[in-house]
Amino acid sequence: MKIKHIQYSICLVLSLCISATVRTQTKLFTKSGTIQFFSKTKLENIEATNNKVLCVWIPNSGDIEFAVLMKGFVFKKALMQEHFNDEYVESDRYPKATFKGKMEGSSSISLDADRMYNVKVKGILNMHGISNEVSTNAVIRISQGVIRAEANFTISLSDYKIKIPSIVATNVSNQISLQVTIPAFQSL
Repeated sequence: MKIKHIQYSICLVLSLCISATVRTQTKLFTKSGTIQFFSKTKLENIEATNNKVLCVWIPNSGDIEFAVLMKGFVFKKALMQEHFNDEYVESDRYPKATFKGKMEGSSSISLDADRMYNVKVKGILNMHGISNEVSTNAVIRISQGVIRAEANFTISLSDYKIKIPSIVATNVSNQISLQVTIPAFQSL
């Protein structure tokens, strides 16, 4: 009887270790995240969208990373897009922006149950060769096996040494609103 009890205990411990290992190895990703930015001024609103945002999230650790090519932002006006890439973010010199951080409480998110989670995301946003800490609230939605995420936050162009030429200073706001949307994560 003791041997069976010991064997059962060993099997239980091994299965817990294996399930913990499988859980820590769970990585979710997307190549089709979206970042939209918006700037409102008296003369004209400036907005652009990039639908090719790469994101990797490890739910157990809360590690989350984003990468976006700056030339992937599409504007309604071609001239705005050209100025954005050439004069503001200098896309040839600084081709991408990245975010690397943590999602607080990520390990308590059940990926198997339909539910909405409000979480906080903190990390380092690197853009235009400058790194700054950012923090925002995010929403994780799980519905019928599809895992989605959304977050909104504001940055200041001056924090990233993005200069606005004085001739258009009244047309471009220093404050840019960003909306990040992950329509569906996939297992990696």
